[in-house]
Amino acid sequence: MFAPDGAAWDRSVVTLVRRAGDSRPIAFNAMPLLRVQRGGLPDDVLHLGLVMVDPAERSGGLSWILYGLTCFALFVRRGLRPLWISSVTQVPAVVGMVAQTFDDVYPAQAGTRPSFAHQHLAYQIMRKERAAFGVGEDAGFDPATQVITNAYTGGSDNLKKSFAVAAKHRDERYNRFCAETLDYVRGDDVLQIGRIDLSTARRFLAKSVPRSAIPQLGVQAIILTIQAIVAPLVQWLAADQPLGRLRGG
Repeated sequence: MFAPDGAAWDRSVVTLVRRAGDSRPIAFNAMPLLRVQRGGLPDDVLHLGLVMVDPAERSGGLSWILYGLTCFALFVRRGLRPLWISSVTQVPAVVGMVAQTFDDVYPAQAGTRPSFAHQHLAYQIMRKERAAFGVGEDAGFDPATQVITNAYTGGSDNLKKSFAVAAKHRDERYNRFCAETLDYVRGDDVLQIGRIDLSTARRFLAKSVPRSAIPQLGVQAIILTIQAIVAPLVQWLAADQPLGRLRGG
């Protein structure tokens, strides 16, 4: 993130959470946008990247902000167009969170089979974007299972865990999937590919967002929708009018 060239910073969506009482930072995440091709056109995959939470706040229910809210806001800002996401991990709790939060997730989501889109995006990410999640060029990759073998040699060495200490999910299916699929001695990761769409957004609002936060979140969604849809429409209808900053680049 803090490399001198600033490339990682420039393409990342950063969320900083502060404590309401004293504005002290207690958590942040950084999600890089990975450039890919879909249908011959450039597109982005949002990678669920680095997350850091103050140890004293880890039971504070911040995951809906650090993952869900950031993804929801970006989805709305894109004009409600489906957004593909990726995640690289060996932690069962994260594998389960991704499978339960997003749609069309492969692997580890019951009933989802690998499609051409999953395989094509995984191929591009592993070919060009390994540095975004600290996987070296010497790591192997099984395209059928989307397992990255010997993954902890490209800058993420200190993050390697044994299965015994990796955080478990409350649903035993995801713990069993990781235990059976990944070699923790070798240092394997799984690359999950999924999608955010209207169904994902509706489920996020219904199940993850605290009721007290829904009104404020609704206002933010309206503002983002105006920025993404209404403002460009106004510009298009009034192409001969100087609109200053609204016109954009």
